[in-house]
Amino acid sequence: MFRTSVGLAFLALATSASSAPIADSAQVARGEYLVTISGCNDCHTPGYFFGRPDEKKFLGGSDVGFEIPGLGVFVGRNITPDKETGIGSWTAKQIVAAIQTGQRPDGRELAPIMPWHAFAQLTPEDAEAIAVFLQNVKPVSNAVPGPFKPGEKVTTFMFRILPPGEPAAAAPK
Repeated sequence: MFRTSVGLAFLALATSASSAPIADSAQVARGEYLVTISGCNDCHTPGYFFGRPDEKKFLGGSDVGFEIPGLGVFVGRNITPDKETGIGSWTAKQIVAAIQTGQRPDGRELAPIMPWHAFAQLTPEDAEAIAVFLQNVKPVSNAVPGPFKPGEKVTTFMFRILPPGEPAAAAPK
């Protein structure tokens, strides 16, 4: 009985001292592996598209937007557990729902370039592992601009995604 009480008190203290939920290290490692092979770093770490990813801001949000004609410009969001600029207020269940259904906790849809349709095929265990990993990476305070509606002034570097069949010359200069 005494050991259980001491153990529960220690667990409560450890939980309150850390912002990250207590997670199984194998689950975190699996999540890191899945995030790595899925290329999450590509769209969610600044500098990646310029050949110099800023590892101090790993998954802290991109500095490049993607324009999808008729929809706007979308910049890879901060997916670290920073409560102000990232997904730190999201639960693991909300992260899983976002990556598998394309719906954010606030009801907004994820950008069309986010491959949530592929993530929808993950096993429940793998989706949960990704969520747990994201909750346990170093929080990065980095507010990402956008999304930008069509015609809005874009404040970041951007790529334009052309509709199928549209020649590259049709893109504005």
